[in-house]
Amino acid sequence: MTEKEELQLLAKGSSSAFESLYNRYSSKLYNFMLKMTHGNRYITEELVQRTFVKIWEQRNKIDPDKSFLSFLCTIAKNLLLNEYEHETVKYVYTEYIKKSITEQQYDNTTEKEVDRKILESLIDKLIGELPPKRKEIFILSRKYGMSNKRIAEKMHISESTIETQLAKALIYMKNNLKHYINCILII
Repeated sequence: MTEKEELQLLAKGSSSAFESLYNRYSSKLYNFMLKMTHGNRYITEELVQRTFVKIWEQRNKIDPDKSFLSFLCTIAKNLLLNEYEHETVKYVYTEYIKKSITEQQYDNTTEKEVDRKILESLIDKLIGELPPKRKEIFILSRKYGMSNKRIAEKMHISESTIETQLAKALIYMKNNLKHYINCILII
């Protein structure tokens, strides 16, 4: 049976004609695609299979008067180009997402640093408004991490006075920060 006759039978849905064409051309197509994929056997096998699936799906559109091998190679080459295009788009999209996440993390870090500095300057402002002794006790306790006992010894006052002054300083800070929190949240 000639190739032309097999192609005519294929157009009518003959599975034996399809099998005969597959057996005749699959190895030739495989070798052609192996060169096109630079030796990638996995993608080559996949493309040969997909090409013949496409042949079966479009069997009624095949022109029996034209070279079937050229038609096969054209379909396979187009499938390969589509695959490369798909992989390129996927790669570009993945890189874009990675870059966006990195920039977002950077932006969040910058934003958090700005927020921290604003809050720190606000706290420093409120500390500056405390009465001198209370201010000194608060700074020794919170900024330098000194214990109440050590502050009491250093300032020659009782620990209970230190506790009272710290409690008053914290109440003052808390009350005043409440007013600023609303402003901070609006910002």
